[in-house]
Amino acid sequence: MSKVALVTGASSGMGEITAVLLSQKGYKVYGAARRTDKMKSLEAKGVSVISLDLTKDESIVDCVNTILQKEGKIDILINNAGYGSYGAVEDVSIEEAKRQFEVNIFGLARLTQLILPSMRKQHFGRIVNISSIGGKIYTPYGAWYHATKHALEGWSDCLRIETKPFGIDVVIVEPGGIKTEWGSIAADNLKKTSGSGAYAAGANKTADNMMQMYTSGKNLSEPELLAKEIVKAATVAKPKTRYAKGYFAGPVLWMRKYFSDRMFDSIITKMA
Repeated sequence: MSKVALVTGASSGMGEITAVLLSQKGYKVYGAARRTDKMKSLEAKGVSVISLDLTKDESIVDCVNTILQKEGKIDILINNAGYGSYGAVEDVSIEEAKRQFEVNIFGLARLTQLILPSMRKQHFGRIVNISSIGGKIYTPYGAWYHATKHALEGWSDCLRIETKPFGIDVVIVEPGGIKTEWGSIAADNLKKTSGSGAYAAGANKTADNMMQMYTSGKNLSEPELLAKEIVKAATVAKPKTRYAKGYFAGPVLWMRKYFSDRMFDSIITKMA
């Protein structure tokens, strides 16, 4: 019997490619996202499409129940859905900050809670949480996004220890710079939020640099690179606890580990 995998954020980028690669490896794959109208190509490639809005509890419950009723289990959960909301801390509304956490942490956590009982029952499961190198570092105007990813790192570590006795592995994947729409969305949010006012000079400079990087794609890694790493994390017999891959992932994590906070502050500010 084929193993069943659920991939969130599967309407584009890494999530879409990951769903296809898992399906090609013989897994029964459910690709979940809000924008199901953009997932016709996934269906054509053998991936089952399911609606999921991580900000709505009823949507999360319906998604899990539908899969469990059809398949009786979920063996692999890939928590890939998420977005970046950029803006100066002073400018970002608490409502938007809460939505960032709702999508990147609380919705992800609720989904995981609902799936864990079936994994415990079969004494097997693999949960792959897509964090970011942003879960280990920080950048100007990304406080709320980085807060969610730092939280996800710690949350995943705790979950890994708690679920190990039940045969469940929890793995973190930390992408570097990837050619996706993430950067353009974050840059747009930054300009809308802090493009005028006290932080305008620095915010517009950072937003322009982000937009140039993500629209040109120069130096950024292809989504396929990360998708293959995610599939490895989801399927190898003995996974590492963390996988970091993508543009600048290695160097920036090395700098964060060995440089003082003030040194890193200076470097990351110049790069932004």
